[in-house]
Amino acid sequence: MGILIKNGEIVTASDKFVGDVYCDGDKIVAVGSGLVKQGADDVVIDASGQLVFPGGIDAHVHMELPFMGTESSDDFETGTAAGVAGGTTSIIDFVIPARGQHLLDGLAMWKEKAKKSVADYAFHMAVTWWGDRTKSEMEQCVREEGIPSFKTFMAYRGAIGVDDVELIQVMQTAKDLGALVTVHAEHGDVVVALQKKLVAEGKLDPKYHALSRPAPVEGEATNRAIMMARLIGEPIYIVHLTCREALDAVMDARRRGQVVLAETCPQYLLLDDSVYDKPDFEGAAYVMSPPIRPKGHQEALWAGIGSGLIQVVATDHCPFNQVGQKDMGRENFTKIPNGAAGIENRLGLLWTYGVEAGRIDVNRFVDLFSTQPAKIFGLYPRKGTIVPGADADLVIFDPKGSGVISAKTHHHRCDRNIFEGFEVKGKVTQTIVHGRVQYKDGKLDVVRGAGRYLPRKLESFPVPVREAR
Repeated sequence: MGILIKNGEIVTASDKFVGDVYCDGDKIVAVGSGLVKQGADDVVIDASGQLVFPGGIDAHVHMELPFMGTESSDDFETGTAAGVAGGTTSIIDFVIPARGQHLLDGLAMWKEKAKKSVADYAFHMAVTWWGDRTKSEMEQCVREEGIPSFKTFMAYRGAIGVDDVELIQVMQTAKDLGALVTVHAEHGDVVVALQKKLVAEGKLDPKYHALSRPAPVEGEATNRAIMMARLIGEPIYIVHLTCREALDAVMDARRRGQVVLAETCPQYLLLDDSVYDKPDFEGAAYVMSPPIRPKGHQEALWAGIGSGLIQVVATDHCPFNQVGQKDMGRENFTKIPNGAAGIENRLGLLWTYGVEAGRIDVNRFVDLFSTQPAKIFGLYPRKGTIVPGADADLVIFDPKGSGVISAKTHHHRCDRNIFEGFEVKGKVTQTIVHGRVQYKDGKLDVVRGAGRYLPRKLESFPVPVREAR
């Protein structure tokens, strides 16, 4: 059975035109005008007055992540279903082995958990320590498992964070393999020192989480990671960039010709650190790392998007319930699990406060939401565009719709939404995954375990980098 989408305004990162899309099975087979049904049982969708986007790719999520003595509340089934409701049809999650655990043992655990996904998924591999087998296991990830991107944490010292010596080893190995290193950039030792100081002073409320990880801590680590990548000649991708200091480091590197890529998230574009002052421990809902920044940083990030310094808007979706999880840290902010939900809301927020606000155009929206993550992480053109041969993952979007974000109505398995009360313009009317309508008019029709693993290759990496001088 095929699907014929008629008369929609088809929008990709480079084009915008009214036309038709025909899907047969799980592939797009024709894009044009005047297309007709190919079979008697084909489904015809009249998309007149609506936009048709390629399915979104969230390149930064953490489903059922063991963290800080608990586990993120969305599993691969509920998390990917929430994504489908918000127009995200593929995710890239992170395999995060415990310190001392071998990479491939961690991968086996994540493969098992991901079997329940309702939409397609890929993995980044986190290198949380360096051992005798790490180099060979990184090679196996790239050559045999289709995982050519590696995550490193400069924070979380003593747990999953790496030191500079380990980070250099990861970068050098990745360069040799043609893989990409992604970096969570915060100076881990400074964070620990500030946490200890604040706790000793009896400053234990959620707002002190942000004060223990100020923007210069991220800026310094971003500079340092970029410097190491420059000396090694390895491209680098900065995850969840939040502040002016880190953006300046990216800008300086790009000016000298270094290949530095960056992502940010809606929470860093739209919220400021006043959220931590909410009464009755509600500020804990916003505890994440890096934290929400003071006013002023948000416009700098929007400018970074406008100038092309930031290529991707992901979510860092890692939800924890306020009751039973976040409240583990009611007496001490260092014990509050770090993370929040967001995968369902990315499209609406980026459209409303990006496109509708005049900060980006519709093509740039698609680029940030789908195309750039597909290109950077080796999924393009299977994902991220609307062309014959691409996967039949599509979003039909009514720009005249509207809504209000609330934990009472979202599909995240979480009792809080950090965008509670945000008004959004436009709405997803249908999401097509694998050539089947899996979300329509507010109702999900997903199948547990229907998601497919996406092995990847970075055809375009390593990008030539000017030698360090």
